[in-house]
Amino acid sequence: MEKITAQGHTTDSSGVEQKGPDEGFINPSGHRQELDRNFHLINICGLGLTSGNTWIAIGGSITVAIYNGGPPGVIYELIADSVFYWLIAASIAELASAMPSSGGVYHWASVTAGPYGRVCGFFAGWWNFLAWILGVTGTAEIVAAQCVSMYALFHQDYEIQRWHVFIAYLICIWTCCLVVLYANRALPTVESIGGFLVLAGFFISVLVCAIMPHSKGGYATTEFVWREWENSTGYSSNGFVFCLGMLNGAFAVGTPDVITHLAEEIPHPSKNIPKAILAQFIIGFFTAFFYLIALFYSINDLGAVLSSPYLFPLTAIYQQATGSAGGSLGLLIVAFLPSLVAVIGCYLTASRVFWTLARDNATPFSGFFGTINKKKRNPFNSIVLCAVICTLLGCIYVGSQTAFSAFIGSFVVLSSISYLAAILPHLLSRRANVAPGWFWMKGGIGFVVNAIACLYIMAFVVIFCFPFALPFDAANMNYTCLITGGLTVFVAIFWFWRQRDYVGPHFVPLSEILAKDAI
Repeated sequence: MEKITAQGHTTDSSGVEQKGPDEGFINPSGHRQELDRNFHLINICGLGLTSGNTWIAIGGSITVAIYNGGPPGVIYELIADSVFYWLIAASIAELASAMPSSGGVYHWASVTAGPYGRVCGFFAGWWNFLAWILGVTGTAEIVAAQCVSMYALFHQDYEIQRWHVFIAYLICIWTCCLVVLYANRALPTVESIGGFLVLAGFFISVLVCAIMPHSKGGYATTEFVWREWENSTGYSSNGFVFCLGMLNGAFAVGTPDVITHLAEEIPHPSKNIPKAILAQFIIGFFTAFFYLIALFYSINDLGAVLSSPYLFPLTAIYQQATGSAGGSLGLLIVAFLPSLVAVIGCYLTASRVFWTLARDNATPFSGFFGTINKKKRNPFNSIVLCAVICTLLGCIYVGSQTAFSAFIGSFVVLSSISYLAAILPHLLSRRANVAPGWFWMKGGIGFVVNAIACLYIMAFVVIFCFPFALPFDAANMNYTCLITGGLTVFVAIFWFWRQRDYVGPHFVPLSEILAKDAI
């Protein structure tokens, strides 16, 4: 007699687990379906909100962003950057709808580039993986900085050392790794809770910042928030400073591909992924926009914020808003909890990218890393590898904060050029290499959206490599170009080494897949 297990598989009379309804079926990536489709629409919306972490991310970078035009610059740069990222997100969404694969841009670039697909997809996949490893690292470092800053709130004589942050970072990295490894069935619920915490934290933070300054230090002026443009970068052109400041917005507006790498774990991914991306970017923008307004009005001494000894800049702002260390701690906890879930979401994404590369022989020891653990129902080996790499990157922080920041700062450029590797060939081929999915931009709309998205990426990848301020030295130089170029050389060398064994993804059109319920 057969029974249904908690994972949705069947067991025979002896209790031996049999394949579930999706296992053995060939999905749009051309591979056998091996993962359980546990992530429903509400779960992936939560993943998008927590991994994007929009209002927390932009708040955490506020002391850097504010030099590019002051509060008005931060607000208007966020608006401008969001418009362009919406176009990138739309371009990503239609590719994800047509080719719902956990490979994401790696898979799409392999198809859209036609005869050049093998090399284009290889580079896109590795750029994307490297970006997401840095995404895990950067998010975990933010969590560690939050922990140390919360401790420092109640210990005024405490002097923050980098190794203190490193210890907190290691605890975060390996705790989240263990959760992703051994709590696979619970991860959809965790991401849903994370999405709730993002929204609840937003409302709590906005209400506190909007109400409490009335009885504490008072509010900032409307001129300070909306009109007092202040260029503190040393560049003479305010227009260039505005564009340079959009880098900070790019960190905050969200990453459109974070959801797509779970395509093989989502029921009806052709429909649900575009819906989740839309929800991610709409909610992400409005939460960041209104949060910034409330945050800036709660500042009564900007100089004290900029000279604050705390690693996490929101600590000093919250102190001014609430007038107490306890109030600041409460708001920091509200930001800390979804940030912790964000690390888990970034782990999910990075491990799935590497696993998809490995199953196509695009990595070392591909037979080892390209497998799914039958008991844990996840790419177990790839997850552990991500934790090891993040640990090694964390060691860089102890030796040099400048070097560590250089790696983390390369996230936007690496992810952007991986998107370009998929969208630009799609445009140049006149969008002819892809069969439309559930979401498709028809007629000239698709061409216009794709073209603007590509032009934005190409222009701003260059701008993002400029020094953050003038004059610059070895300590404040922008090393993004060096890091991205060096990693690209590494990928190129690896390409010449692995190209003979590299298989590449095999695209199976949705119309040819018989198991319609799975897509």
